Amino acid sequence: MIPATLKSVLHHARYFPLWSALTLWRWRAFDRRSRGLGTTLGLVMRWFPPARRRFAAQATRVFPDMKPGARTKLGQSMGRHMGRTLFEIYHLAEFQTHHHKFRTSGPGLAALKAAHAAGKGAIIVSGHFGQWEAVRSVIKMHGLESGAVYRPQKNRHYQRRILAGIEAGGKPILATGRVGTKALVRHLRAGGIISILLDEKYAEGVRLPFLGHDALTSLSAAQLALKYDLLMIPAYGIRVDDGNAFRVEFEDPIPHTDSHTMTRAFNDSLSARILENPEQWYWMLRRWDNA
Repeated sequence: MIPATLKSVLHHARYFPLWSALTLWRWRAFDRRSRGLGTTLGLVMRWFPPARRRFAAQATRVFPDMKPGARTKLGQSMGRHMGRTLFEIYHLAEFQTHHHKFRTSGPGLAALKAAHAAGKGAIIVSGHFGQWEAVRSVIKMHGLESGAVYRPQKNRHYQRRILAGIEAGGKPILATGRVGTKALVRHLRAGGIISILLDEKYAEGVRLPFLGHDALTSLSAAQLALKYDLLMIPAYGIRVDDGNAFRVEFEDPIPHTDSHTMTRAFNDSLSARILENPEQWYWMLRRWDNA
């Protein structure tokens, strides 16, 4: 067991590089600060061997014929996108004021509004793709509010910054686990909206295809949608215009069938988005069993 003092030192040490990058750019305009952190993480993906190896293990599974140079370029591009995403989440209150950046489309938003008008809750499903918080930003722009489910961070500094950021996007913010699940059910039954990212490996999940390979996947969103008769709407915030704007697309709600079929439909939806813009997905999730 790590002593509390040593743990605190490790937390500071692991957070210091990100704090330094954020501090370096803090006096610049929002977009320049965003690009600055993106450039930093892009360089990390290119020159830091552990990050390169972890990315390569994931990307090679999906793109086995990709040449090493192209894979390195893809990893660096992913780093730039994820750096910008991280910056925007840390500064979500300011990010949400940039209404001119959001271009909204798709039938799912009208379906969401209709459900809300009828007093029904809804579940928005997405992944670590593009700028997923752009989805909740658009929901707020339309006079609604979506809470979110998140996985608490072990590092207390990351935890503090991430939680403060995503709380600005809409409440309630519910941690994974039994207590969070009970609060989630209460929120949905009261007519609330919740956003869930469904692309992380879930040890208690079932194996469903994702990007052409079976991956342990949570059925919880579909199970809740079926049990409480809720819409389950895939939605994505895709970066456009060199990453400075977002095409936020709300797809048709997934038809109610059974939890396996509905979750597979979401996996297929997200997989198609990733294959179209592979640099916009966070490949470092270790999505598959032996990754």
